[in-house]
Amino acid sequence: MVKHMWRNLGVAVVAMGSALTSGAGAATAETDMTSFINTTCTYSQMKAALNAIAPDRGAEFAAAPMAQTWMHAFLDSPVEQRRQLIQQAPQVMQYDDLVVASANTCKNFPA
Repeated sequence: MVKHMWRNLGVAVVAMGSALTSGAGAATAETDMTSFINTTCTYSQMKAALNAIAPDRGAEFAAAPMAQTWMHAFLDSPVEQRRQLIQQAPQVMQYDDLVVASANTCKNFPA
């Protein structure tokens, strides 16, 4: 099932250029994504943190090229654009705790 969620994230990446469904991804209580949005970690550091925190999900991420592409684009973008990328791919919120935990520990891994 998680594999399908990573695939869904990949579909969201492809759909970024198209119109968004109104209200998609809206939630009443959302995780504070500040540490993820503001991270200065590299892709390699984020991937290593993800693998350390949740090896099974890290393996699924490694098998999802579109999710990897999205993460590269996210980390290569300035903070203002990162907020937009998350808004345009609300599926990211399915992984909110995981990406925040990865962002909080990624500096422990070599760049």
